[in-house]
Amino acid sequence: MMVTGKALLAGVMGWPIGHSRSPLLHGYWLNQYGIDGAYVPLAVPPDRIEQALRALPALGFRGCNVTVPHKEAAFRLVDRLDDSARRIGAVNTVLVLPDGSLEGRNTDGYGFWQNLQAGASAGWDVGSGAAVVLGAGGAARAVAVALLDAGAPGIRLLNRTRARAEELTSDLADPRLQVLDWEDRAEALQGAALLVNTTTQGMQGQPPLQIDLSSLPGTALVTDIVYTPLITPLLQAATDRGNAIVDGLGMLLHQARPGFHAWFGTDPQVTDALRRHVLGPV
Repeated sequence: MMVTGKALLAGVMGWPIGHSRSPLLHGYWLNQYGIDGAYVPLAVPPDRIEQALRALPALGFRGCNVTVPHKEAAFRLVDRLDDSARRIGAVNTVLVLPDGSLEGRNTDGYGFWQNLQAGASAGWDVGSGAAVVLGAGGAARAVAVALLDAGAPGIRLLNRTRARAEELTSDLADPRLQVLDWEDRAEALQGAALLVNTTTQGMQGQPPLQIDLSSLPGTALVTDIVYTPLITPLLQAATDRGNAIVDGLGMLLHQARPGFHAWFGTDPQVTDALRRHVLGPV
């Protein structure tokens, strides 16, 4: 696809940014749908994030994604927030509005839930039991909001630092949230319908997640938001004992759809060909 002087522009701000697969993802869609547009990596150090965001309208950008370490800063800097960003407390998608103001959104919860629905086996029901969520960072907030909105009857939240989990539950203020001690994670699996790992444990270069799955019902679904490797030690252990699994790549792919639609005017689809493309070398 040729890029002309009328190209629609978007990108992703992060520091560093060279590892991001978002340009691969959006570039694939731009080519697939024949859109005159470009999506570029924007290496923005933390002390320049406000300047970079405010420059978007002047540079003709339709908006951008923001990734580590800018999601919380963008939350504070944009002119208005949608409900998802306000509840999660972070922004991953910025839209430049017609008047030049900036709207912050968060599509991480949407991406998580769409991936879960797409990958879950027929008959799995989020309402059939509690969800166990490991971690209490920004991703855990997005996951918790998505599960609460989807009708989860309860969420058992466990984090190595209990205070962070308690802060999350206080912020969301939903009686279905329950904080348990990290040391009790094996027991927390009893009767659960879903286990979600939002920590970095199991990611390439990080230690594996240490958890005994023997109390997890065989009907429970297990998912990990990590996608490097695609099958983490947790997902492999769940597969070995017969639990259905959903890998984390789809969350990345689905969370990108609302932003692409807003910037480029097309609602893109997540396909097996896209997955293979994004899993290729950066």
